[in-house]
Amino acid sequence: MNASHGNISRRRMLQRSACGFGSLALAGMCQQQSLGRDAIPHDLKPRQPMFPARAKRVIFIFMQGGPSHIDTFDYKPELTRKDGQDIDFTGVRFGTFGTRSKRKLLKPLWNFKQYGECGQHVSELFPHMAQHVDKMCMIHSMQTEGVAHGPSTLFLHTGATNLVRPSVGSWVTYGLGTENQNIPGFITINPSASKGGPRNHSNSFLPTIFQGTQVGRAGLPASDAKIRNISNTILSESSQRQQIELRQRLNRLQLEKTKGLYDDDRLEATIKTYELAYRMQMQAPDMMDLSGETAATLESYGINQKKTEDFGRQCLLARRLAEADVRYIQINYADESENPKWDQHSNMPKHKEHALAVDKPVAGLLNDLEQRGLLEDTLVWWGGEFGRTPFAQGKDGRDHNPRGFTVWLAGGGVKRGYAHGKTDEIGHIAVEGRVHMHDLHATLLHLLGMDHKKLTYQYAGRNFRLTDVSGNVITDLFA
Repeated sequence: MNASHGNISRRRMLQRSACGFGSLALAGMCQQQSLGRDAIPHDLKPRQPMFPARAKRVIFIFMQGGPSHIDTFDYKPELTRKDGQDIDFTGVRFGTFGTRSKRKLLKPLWNFKQYGECGQHVSELFPHMAQHVDKMCMIHSMQTEGVAHGPSTLFLHTGATNLVRPSVGSWVTYGLGTENQNIPGFITINPSASKGGPRNHSNSFLPTIFQGTQVGRAGLPASDAKIRNISNTILSESSQRQQIELRQRLNRLQLEKTKGLYDDDRLEATIKTYELAYRMQMQAPDMMDLSGETAATLESYGINQKKTEDFGRQCLLARRLAEADVRYIQINYADESENPKWDQHSNMPKHKEHALAVDKPVAGLLNDLEQRGLLEDTLVWWGGEFGRTPFAQGKDGRDHNPRGFTVWLAGGGVKRGYAHGKTDEIGHIAVEGRVHMHDLHATLLHLLGMDHKKLTYQYAGRNFRLTDVSGNVITDLFA
């Protein structure tokens, strides 16, 4: 039909809109790519690392709230000498951000002593952990993003302060899978529902199979941290097998019908989750049961003492999960209150209560891992989302400090009895050998045999990685 009244013919219209059709096709192709079509299988089967790994698994001991490095592991005699003096401080918090003001220095509330052949200083808060300093690789020059608990905790776990990104454990299981196909590859014990909450162990845009499995939650006793409904006392094993096989056949038929109609991995993940749940019945109940441990082992974790029993159970369960070849294990000293455990803005003496709760259990874990030959290929990471300031907040509190703080590593190919980096003379800012949280993430992945720049996932038209566009591997930490 010829054009009339300013209209055009069909042929002319098709010619002019050809680019439009091409754009539609391109958009469809990009959408498929954005949904993560890459070479790594979307399952938990074990995969070879990119290069020889120093560690096979990680145990992350999360100290929620920000323990004070200058009262625990970062010895600053000059801070003691200058106690009570006013100094100029450039603010990073709220109304003081970027402005200079006078703040009064507060000395460490506990004495320090040197321990081990390495001579590392540790405060009297941690007499049990101090006995293991020759196993530890201290990082005294940590820096991070975010000055409040929510953003900094999220950054610690995901490498982002405000976006929904995959957590460290999800990236690790995505890259390596897990060696034990009968239990999840990423387990977090008693996590908090606040300060990032489920996002701290979320798979985000990674396939659902890589999300963390939560066991228990903060605020509940660790003795109740169990995988619920793990056993079936009503049906026989053969009946359960028939039931799961029927359900899975129906699920796979549905999956075939919907394939190509929409791109959503949730149904496929549900199928795999059902299969994993069935296999877990064979191993998980025994793995979660601590009753078979010896009295000496229970005592070494402090499980026979009221102050240490709760966290001791978490640490012992972490060892059992490591024995079972869970790839990424997180234990959480956390709660659900407005001010997290180590967050002492006006009552630093309360640090003693928290130190008492975790000191013996963590020491017991390190000793147990080494005795069982697990420490060599298990990377233990201890730390919080940031440190605390050398100046007083109120009479005897300390504020948040993301500019310089301490974490430590042990096992998994890192140096023993080693101290990396320094903060300034009062413990305020990292001044030597700075290690940003992106650098720590890159280093953890490297120890597991993965290049943080190559461990990527394509989503929304770009490649994402744990370290975003940053991060350097700190090879000085390697044994």
